[in-house]
Amino acid sequence: MWDFIDERRDQILFNSFQHASLVLQAVFWATILAVVIAVLVLRSPQLQGVANVISAIGLTIPSLALVGLLLPITSIGPMTGFLVVAFYAVLPILRNAVVGLQGVDPTLLESAKGMGMSSFAVLWRVRLPLAWPVILAGVRVSTQMSMGIAAIASYALGPGLGGYIFTGLTQIGNENALRYALVGTVGIVIVALLADAFLLLLGRLTVSKGIRV
Repeated sequence: MWDFIDERRDQILFNSFQHASLVLQAVFWATILAVVIAVLVLRSPQLQGVANVISAIGLTIPSLALVGLLLPITSIGPMTGFLVVAFYAVLPILRNAVVGLQGVDPTLLESAKGMGMSSFAVLWRVRLPLAWPVILAGVRVSTQMSMGIAAIASYALGPGLGGYIFTGLTQIGNENALRYALVGTVGIVIVALLADAFLLLLGRLTVSKGIRV
């Protein structure tokens, strides 16, 4: 097994970097989109039910089926993988963003308005900082989920470690089949743990000490 890894070490490291890059980029844009939608829901409460339904339905769509639906539009390649990962990444972040923004103490918002803050300033300087721990929790869940989704998205020749898993599945009976599958699986777990450690550090740097859990 170690000889197998050593012979492919550079490629494995490169694919691990690609996997992490795909997930983090998708989660980054998913976070921005989810927060924007959550702000719209905040301003129009009747949209909350719609957002919840979309989140619930979205999570029931098999990721491989979504890959199949996108292939005629985006064709085989990295874009399909990115769109699939980003689609699923939005859903848990959106729910947490709505809950976090709605959970801010109304008295704090009134105090901010009483100080002459504009609606945008209240959102940017009060609501978002106070809701950020809840949003970040959604980002962490989304990132871990996206690691697995990215592996499935590699079916469309997206970047990352999922290719090793599919190679192992197509070579069942070959002595290297299990090795390919293990490299892909264990590699994804390691990348996921490193990404979560990064997000924990980000939380320590961006969450105010007064509201840390």
